[in-house]
Amino acid sequence: MSYENKILQMKKMLGKKTTAETEEKPKFIKPAPPIYKAAWQQAGLTVIDNDFGVLFKREVRYPFDYKHGHYTLGELTMALEAWENANVEHPYALHTDEQIIFWDTETTGLKGTGTHIFLLGFLEQDEDEFVLTQYVLADPANEVAMLFESKLWQRSVTLVSYNGKSFDWPQLETRWTLNRQTLPSLKEQKHIDLLHSSKRLWKNDLEKMKLVQVEEDKLGFKRQGDIPGHLAPIIYFDAVKSGQADTLMKVLQHNEWDLLSLITLYIHQTKLLFTSEQESAVTYTNIGKWYGDLKQQVASEYVLTNVTENYQQSETALAHFYLAFQHKRLGRYTDAVKSFEASVVGISQRQKIQAYEQLSMLHEHQIKKYEAALFYVEKGLQLIEQSDFSTEQKEKHLIKWQKRYERIQNKKQ
Repeated sequence: MSYENKILQMKKMLGKKTTAETEEKPKFIKPAPPIYKAAWQQAGLTVIDNDFGVLFKREVRYPFDYKHGHYTLGELTMALEAWENANVEHPYALHTDEQIIFWDTETTGLKGTGTHIFLLGFLEQDEDEFVLTQYVLADPANEVAMLFESKLWQRSVTLVSYNGKSFDWPQLETRWTLNRQTLPSLKEQKHIDLLHSSKRLWKNDLEKMKLVQVEEDKLGFKRQGDIPGHLAPIIYFDAVKSGQADTLMKVLQHNEWDLLSLITLYIHQTKLLFTSEQESAVTYTNIGKWYGDLKQQVASEYVLTNVTENYQQSETALAHFYLAFQHKRLGRYTDAVKSFEASVVGISQRQKIQAYEQLSMLHEHQIKKYEAALFYVEKGLQLIEQSDFSTEQKEKHLIKWQKRYERIQNKKQ
């Protein structure tokens, strides 16, 4: 028998592992409940026991007329109806037939596989009331129990969060992945992040975009006796170590306020997008630009025009700047010139350079007034010389603008 045949026979004798053997999952061993179960119950939590261990739960119900800051929770219905009746496409649109869950987490850290989610908070409408459900991690050994109880492997919902796309959801995916041999697959969910919309609406208006700041400045809600968010992990670990959950309940209160504010923030932002609330010219200019970026030109022009007509001239420069581009796009060249000229009194240096460039182009190509075109080229060249561009950038701009100047000079002759 040849050497090769002997090797083949030996391989057959060794055999191969079956598919079932290679894919067999390690047997899950249900962890024991924590010794402080009764103490946490006395603090106000309910024990949930499922196939994967234990967790704690808190539930609160609110009527539609429950007021949080300026708004009642029931006004969410009007916000959803406003979107249903709107004739614009928008990534933040929600509809009455969606299962909407406002959600937030509290974690033991900011990143890394050692970071656990110790609190999952959900707030959603149930018939004629709103229900807050908070799931609390009994201890890291019972993590699967809490994740399974969230039902995010089972339900298809629309999640609304504040910084959830960048933080909460990736953290949840990480924890789910680490427990994938036990848990059903996590479902992908539609997700709306109100931090992103807040940045869109209040850029150059709010100094900080933390939810607490937005609550005070825009939603009419000021927290009393709140614990700072960075203390939440310390409080949780102390509750696990000591077995006492009294201080931990303040973390749940912090999470509850976060969730209530998500509802009222969505209501407020929807009103801003559809009605003339008492907000600054900066906010409405941002709204007009947002509609423009979404190619909703009619809505954009309507909002920006309202700013230029109803606010003081010192507040409307940026609205004129954005509106000018729309006038130009639609062939309204005289209006575009007027808007660009009105904008230069209050926009940034780089935006002024853009405005002078557009004005020179309009006068050169559309209006055919070469003296005016040269005037704006000269204004632009002066600004470029004074700008904070790098040496290389400045040189490129100057070469381009000098060529424009020479071209217009030739046309003028």
